[in-house]
Amino acid sequence: MSPHILVVDNEQPMCEIIKQSLQLEKFSVKTANSGQDAISILGQESFDVVVTDLKMQNVDGLQLLRYVKENSPSTEIILITAYASQETALEAMKSGAYDYLIKPFNMDELILRIKRIISQNEIIRENEKLKSLSSHPVSLSGIIGKSKKMRAVFDLVKRVSGQDASVLIRGESGTGKELVARAIHNHSGRNKARMVTVNCAALPENLLESELFGYEKGAFTGASQTKKGMFELADGGTLFLDEIGDLSMSLQAKLLRVLQNREIIHLGGHETIRVDVRLITATHRNLEQMIDDQMFRSDLYYRINLFPINLPPLRQRKEDIPELIEYFMSNYPDKILSSQAKRTLMEYDFPGNVRELENIISREAIVADKFIEAIELPKADAVKMKEDETGFAVLPQDGTDLDALIKSVIEQALKRAGGNKSKAADLLHITRRRLYSLMETHKIH
Repeated sequence: MSPHILVVDNEQPMCEIIKQSLQLEKFSVKTANSGQDAISILGQESFDVVVTDLKMQNVDGLQLLRYVKENSPSTEIILITAYASQETALEAMKSGAYDYLIKPFNMDELILRIKRIISQNEIIRENEKLKSLSSHPVSLSGIIGKSKKMRAVFDLVKRVSGQDASVLIRGESGTGKELVARAIHNHSGRNKARMVTVNCAALPENLLESELFGYEKGAFTGASQTKKGMFELADGGTLFLDEIGDLSMSLQAKLLRVLQNREIIHLGGHETIRVDVRLITATHRNLEQMIDDQMFRSDLYYRINLFPINLPPLRQRKEDIPELIEYFMSNYPDKILSSQAKRTLMEYDFPGNVRELENIISREAIVADKFIEAIELPKADAVKMKEDETGFAVLPQDGTDLDALIKSVIEQALKRAGGNKSKAADLLHITRRRLYSLMETHKIH
């Protein structure tokens, strides 16, 4: 259906010139030679845009503007005048005019403004249609998805929530492992107590041990008072250990004893403390391979893997992307995403999964005025950095893709080492364990 335009001007030749120019652009155009005639036509038909002269007898352009905005708020107004002043232009814009042009004007300028209005109206209608769809996405404790894979995840969450079995959540970084853990806790009989979260990859071994099990006053330098550990804080509730694959072998042994005996001992203490905790763990790593490489205890693996839940990466459930976009865009109600921007997001593979989608939308919404016309995605080939005189890399003025840079360097090290991971780790000045973790994170096989 072609855009419907009403052209209003006291001068009939001017109306005809504008009408013929717009019809060449395949617009449907009607004309009126007075503000009163325009009001009569507007009472019978709806228009996308009204192009009106400012100076007219009886009903002038500003009066017509106010009438349109009161009776058809979605119709945009472009004022044209040979007598524009800063005051009248300001008054017109305050009253809701989209724009104004001063006679004589370039017809291409008018056509450009009308096309911009039509494009924006299409985006608004598409967003309103999306919001009014009756088939709302399935949601579980903040997890969005209606795909077959996510419905299977929701079913597993509901099944295991009523049990006290240990759950191992598997999935790439950014797939929402903590959200799933929170959903299990919220639907369990322990939801009146706390869910305590610990990221095992974020803390050094000595600090992580004191955080998990607590410590006595004087247990180490700086331990000025006795402190409860995360197991005690989660007593009666749930303890979520994220990135459990990053636990050292010694901490794995201590965690296994806690799971077997249901009791802990503070660092620097001697008394056992009983704890009643439901354990949920998560990892993006291949624990089975780590067991083969003697980097993860098989007895601990069987303890935590009583009920596994595998989260699919976003690229394997692209049918959920429109609902996720709508969910994240709801945080920015004054911003509108264009169809082209949505297509760009649908075609992207999201190596950072749902978290990356959320971050991209947040960034674009912050920098956009109202319409997010296009999406700028990370550049996969932005991995080259120059060195300064000291031999260290220098960040380019326009930045770089850190994930792509890390992946490129690791792949180069593995190639130079002939696939030998120990030699590659030495080249990178990291441990073999750290190399495995980075390879898992960046999907290097």
